[in-house]
Amino acid sequence: QVQLIESGGGLVQAGGSLRLSCAASGRISSTYRMDWLRQAPGKEREFVAALNWSGGSTSYADSVKGRFTISSDNAKNTVYLQMNSLKPEDTAVYYCAVKILPTSRYAFWGQGTQVIVSS
Repeated sequence: QVQLIESGGGLVQAGGSLRLSCAASGRISSTYRMDWLRQAPGKEREFVAALNWSGGSTSYADSVKGRFTISSDNAKNTVYLQMNSLKPEDTAVYYCAVKILPTSRYAFWGQGTQVIVSS
């Protein structure tokens, strides 16, 4: 069992930056993929970024490419989402989640952290 705790959300003006953290407790397997997803009010939850725990390969949604960076500190079992050039449309609850590869379902979820970008 893995517990995920997100932090770092808040209120920021458009053009600003935030860094989200996702601290994982429990054993982190090399087969895990760590994802960030978000859900804006009235919208479906959507993929933002992913990082393979083994090897560190990353992927991003087109809407955040060039602005967001996912990274990890394996010694701390923590994944980060650096968000730059934030836009009002980035306003959402951001979730950290784990996929156990090669399955496509998310096995573990964090509680979410709110990000509000004011115009």
